[in-house]
Amino acid sequence: MKQRQCRTIWISDIHLGTRGCKASPLNHFLKAHRCENLFLVGDIIDGWRLSTTKWYWPTEHNRVVRQVLRKSEKEDTKVFYVLGNHDEFLRDYIVEHNFEMGNIRIVNEYHYETAKGEKLWITHGDAPAITSCYGRIIGLTRHANC
Repeated sequence: MKQRQCRTIWISDIHLGTRGCKASPLNHFLKAHRCENLFLVGDIIDGWRLSTTKWYWPTEHNRVVRQVLRKSEKEDTKVFYVLGNHDEFLRDYIVEHNFEMGNIRIVNEYHYETAKGEKLWITHGDAPAITSCYGRIIGLTRHANC
């Protein structure tokens, strides 16, 4: 399969670990596209489900993770995992540690420059202070029927 070349791909709110996740179409998309930069902009893994009995992780979710790792290693893609409210379990760690693993970085935010020289501030859009206090309650309410 010939891959379509892109400078940057942006993906957000995948929620791996939940039944509603569309992992199979995402995996096909990732296989069909090659990029210099891959931004995973928040809520890629649903950390709120980690400690519940509703955690769901089929083989398709593994395939997405493997595809991201393959892009990083084999295609030399720079992967930026920008944390979101469902990834908050990683925030305390990255505040104290600069997390880089090969071409993969986990960050709270990122300042990106487009090919045209425009500057973009990349963030998931959740406010850590609000998320810490109220986010879990909001999330449980939103997912009550899942």
